[in-house]
Amino acid sequence: MHPSTTEQASPKDPVRDDFNDLLAILPLASAVVGADGRILGCNDPFLELVGAVAGLGEMTFAGLLDGLERPTFQAIHVASLADAALPRSLEFAIGLDDTRRRHVIASIKPFRPTSNQALPYLLIQCTDIQPIRDSEASLVERERRWNHALVGSSSGVWDQRMDTGEMSYSDVWRSIRGLGPDDPIAGTTEEWLDMVHPDDRSRVLHSIERQNAGDPEYTTFEYRERHKKGHWIWIECRGACVEWDDEGQPVRIVGTDTDITERKAAEEALARMSRRLKLALDASGIGVFEADFSTGMCEWDSGMRAIYGLDTDPLIRINGEWEDMLHPDDAERVQTKVNRHVEQLIPFSDEYRVVLKDGSTHYIRSRTLPFIDGDGHRKMVGANWDITADLELRKELERAKTLAEARNRDLEQAKARIEHIALHDHLTDLPNRRYLDEMLESLDGEGRADKGGLAILHIDLDRFKQINDTLGHNAGDAMLRHVARILRDNVRGGDFVARIGGDEFVFVARFDGNQRMLTALAERLISELRKPVAYDGQDCRFGASIGIACDRTGTVAPRQLLLNADIALYNAKNSGRSRYAFFSRDSHSRMVDSKRIADDILRGLEQNEFLPFYQFQFDARTLDVSGAETLARWRHPEHGILTPDKFLAVAEDIGVVGEIDGLILERALADMTRWEKLGLSIPKISVNVSSRRLHDPSLKKKLSALDFDPGTVSFELLESIFLDDNDDQAIDNLRHLKKMGIDLEIDDFGTGHASIVSLLRLSPKTLKIDRELVQTVPGSRARRNLVGSIIDIGHSLGIRVVAEGVETPDHVRVLRGLGCDVLQGFGLAVPMPFEDTVTFLRDESWRSCALSA
Repeated sequence: MHPSTTEQASPKDPVRDDFNDLLAILPLASAVVGADGRILGCNDPFLELVGAVAGLGEMTFAGLLDGLERPTFQAIHVASLADAALPRSLEFAIGLDDTRRRHVIASIKPFRPTSNQALPYLLIQCTDIQPIRDSEASLVERERRWNHALVGSSSGVWDQRMDTGEMSYSDVWRSIRGLGPDDPIAGTTEEWLDMVHPDDRSRVLHSIERQNAGDPEYTTFEYRERHKKGHWIWIECRGACVEWDDEGQPVRIVGTDTDITERKAAEEALARMSRRLKLALDASGIGVFEADFSTGMCEWDSGMRAIYGLDTDPLIRINGEWEDMLHPDDAERVQTKVNRHVEQLIPFSDEYRVVLKDGSTHYIRSRTLPFIDGDGHRKMVGANWDITADLELRKELERAKTLAEARNRDLEQAKARIEHIALHDHLTDLPNRRYLDEMLESLDGEGRADKGGLAILHIDLDRFKQINDTLGHNAGDAMLRHVARILRDNVRGGDFVARIGGDEFVFVARFDGNQRMLTALAERLISELRKPVAYDGQDCRFGASIGIACDRTGTVAPRQLLLNADIALYNAKNSGRSRYAFFSRDSHSRMVDSKRIADDILRGLEQNEFLPFYQFQFDARTLDVSGAETLARWRHPEHGILTPDKFLAVAEDIGVVGEIDGLILERALADMTRWEKLGLSIPKISVNVSSRRLHDPSLKKKLSALDFDPGTVSFELLESIFLDDNDDQAIDNLRHLKKMGIDLEIDDFGTGHASIVSLLRLSPKTLKIDRELVQTVPGSRARRNLVGSIIDIGHSLGIRVVAEGVETPDHVRVLRGLGCDVLQGFGLAVPMPFEDTVTFLRDESWRSCALSA
């Protein structure tokens, strides 16, 4: 008996000894598993398979398996105890350590060693299939790499069997020709030849014949084939025979087709350019040369030799014929310039004189480009042309005149460009804010009472930021140019349109008192701007909100009209966006009121006027205080205590809701300490948290500065905010809240659109049933059933349920009967400041509801 197997059975067990004697003679890795799942015995191959060195001790078979495999085995084991039918073999993964697994095929057979054995044992025999799995994975990976390489190369693969006529083609092969997976392919050579360009057919047939014969000269050939859409494409065909029959005849040809249409077009374009360049050189009398300073030789074309009067070989020695012909007065300057520019690889041009063999002096103009070629040779390519005749007659005069005219043109163009740039938007080329201001100022100085009315439309794009954020600023720029085109298309004589920044535009129009005309214009612009715009294969959608201000009398200053249009735009966007609004005195008054409230809120934050009110929550069975909801109130110096419906919307607009939430939480934590010192036990407080605060990147840092015990604070989140408006930042903040011991509660449950999946994912501690569902519970069976279902769902997920809107003893009785955990409502406690809570808690007057119920 192997020593390792004896270590598994302690104390001495004759049944186990029998197992080990049996297992020792089995060739496969084998083990016996008892009814409790422990390994009663195993042989050496089994120990080697599982990587055990000193034995398995009291380990269970399930403990050897990978975590994902354990439930499957445990189900099989349970079935065996019930004498159920078992699978003959299963594949398991045995965990060798934290990172490695070994796959085995296990044969599982239940048996009873003795006739009076109550529960069967399992004989498990394992075969290591890990090498097979590794080989399969390696094969799949090699095939995947090969397929990726072919797809990445844009080459279509074809495979032809000569003996059976069978042909197979890859998806890329089909896509090159515009064919889909189900499109038919030519079945015969004659049908296929009809798709080949007539000029290429005989050559293609010869090339295929030689390719099949294994001729290396025809491994690759090119031809034209008709695309499915009707145009010709160039194909580069590469192929070779990979199988031959016993007589040496090709049996299987495999190859790739590549679309080289663009390359052919580029080659043709290069050939056309070369022909044109040659014609241009011949017509202009320009000579071209290339000098190689590594070899000391320079190659001249026929034009160069004609300019310098030489009939010799095109190869000219550097520091030879050309240098000898330089005019003595120019030679040093020219050669110094050449050497300097060649050394620094700087392109240059020059003019100099040369003395030809017949003694005549000629003026030469040159353009030269130094470079280093692929072999590392320092070279220079250039062009020369003889300007003697022109220079002798008009050199100085023409040069001076050309220079003066060029400078004058440059100055005029520069001036025009500067003026245009200063007054126009660089992206859309529309007038900018400065141009608009100057135009409005000029209108104000025209004596507009005599000029007629004026209308201003202030246009702001809706959902434009999403396009920038998702598709990038290039897409946003394209949309702005699209908007500019639409606005230009709607400009009449005398109208003016400008982009004043970002996604805002201003449309200035003459106005004769007909508001229907302005309405039609606004509706037309909104309709046009709402249409999708194609960009980079996608449809971009956005809209526009328009504020309109008009004055028929000419008595309102243009700048005031612009301000009025801006106010009207604000009202249009607040009304739902993608609409227009006319300026009115009432809307102006509302905006002034909103600004006054905003100023008061900011002052109130500075003066610490925001304070918490508390509405206590009670255990449904005992009516003991189980917590308190913290509610924000504003102690306004003129209007007294204000509830959030009076200030929350404005606070959202100016972005201070998060600051108010944080202030209320800090004061509530201070009040908990005060209750504790007075001997009053408030187990926990809950505070409402806005969407803005939930998305605040600095929320974790702010909360870390607060002092509270885990489990004493919970955050109430509106159902829609909690489940619909989250992003990565919000999810990260929610995780951090849980780590800090801050519980999550879903407020107003039943009025939004939370799902059970969302509850499972986010695991709130508590959900609060909205008071609208609770209100009619005593008198409505249907409402009782609904609320009871919500309570059951919450309890099934381990979530505590709070009922809001408890106002009568009947509410207490019914909700207690439905199993609700916590009650909250005006019938038990109204919201109150801290000063009133002490008397309320000590008197316990709410318990009268319990007696009534």
